[in-house]
Amino acid sequence: MDTHHHPILNPERRTHQTGGFAGEEVRLAHRNHGMHLEALRYDVTPAGMHYLLIHFDVPFVPDVASWVLRVSGLVERPFTISPGELSALPQVTQRVTLECAGNGRATIQPRWQSQPWHHEAVGTADWTGTPLKPLLQRAGLKPSVKDVVFYGADRGFDGGVEHDYGRALAPELAMRDDVLLVTAMNGQPLLPQHGAPLRLIVPGWYGMASVKWLNRIEAIDHAYQGYQQTGTYIYRTTAGEPGVPVTTLRVKSLMVPPGIPDWYSRARLVHAGPLDLCGRAWSGDGVGIARVEVALDGVWRDAELDPPQGKYAWRGWRCRLMAEPGERVLMCRATDSSGDVQPLEQRFDRGGFGSNQVHRVAMTVRAKP
Repeated sequence: MDTHHHPILNPERRTHQTGGFAGEEVRLAHRNHGMHLEALRYDVTPAGMHYLLIHFDVPFVPDVASWVLRVSGLVERPFTISPGELSALPQVTQRVTLECAGNGRATIQPRWQSQPWHHEAVGTADWTGTPLKPLLQRAGLKPSVKDVVFYGADRGFDGGVEHDYGRALAPELAMRDDVLLVTAMNGQPLLPQHGAPLRLIVPGWYGMASVKWLNRIEAIDHAYQGYQQTGTYIYRTTAGEPGVPVTTLRVKSLMVPPGIPDWYSRARLVHAGPLDLCGRAWSGDGVGIARVEVALDGVWRDAELDPPQGKYAWRGWRCRLMAEPGERVLMCRATDSSGDVQPLEQRFDRGGFGSNQVHRVAMTVRAKP
């Protein structure tokens, strides 16, 4: 066997690229669709328009009634529970904005070969489930627990490592009141691609923490070393550095592209005159949005903010501008209540994580016919 070109046995064949997208990247883009930016008009993203990132295969669940979540490890009272039993517990619905940590990767140069997101890997949904905290209290975490690990039923290879998809939270984070075991999205049972029949939602964090197809929770006495925790989702600018784990969302805003698009290039055509813009802004860990600014050809002005939708949900904004004929550039940037501001320029990350530069949209403005 030629192991040098084998994608599993030799995963280092992936590289950083500055040119066109590899066939593997295109295939990933077909499997994992982003949210249409025009859907930023919706307070709640329709389930079929919400972004998806599926690392391996969507597990086939022929009988939801047979699904079992196992809680084990360093606990006083290990137990199993079904989604039906979870649904009989007190239910909470939270409106939560989820964003993929790799959103914006395609705009970073050189970019790491992976899911080639531009801006579309975001969405907001009403997630319904039961808080995790009472389940962990029922199990009784032992004092020696250092990490609570959440495993999904999806299994595959990444970085040459075979594993079930798994992520961990420190006990104090796992015990937060707002972490949910979810069985419904937007008032309907979870769809297979969104983690049916059971998934985790960790509000305020990038999406990698919200494990789908959840079937196992294990308490351990050491820092979890699974690939999805230590082999990726790490901020690094150079190859050798230990880096910093990706955790909560960075402040960000996006706009609904104005006017009408060209089919192939998505270039925008706008008629001269009053131009009404709108979009959404969000930040991480429940930090609110304090300000959104919009620039036309580099001249900034404040947008009007819609009322907040909840601690962990994006916030709408709107602004009216006068568009004069010519080639113009729009930008939007958000500031959160802690003072963090979207940067004007792209920050480099080797894995393409945490991109939150201002959203730029070029448009051609023409006089009305």
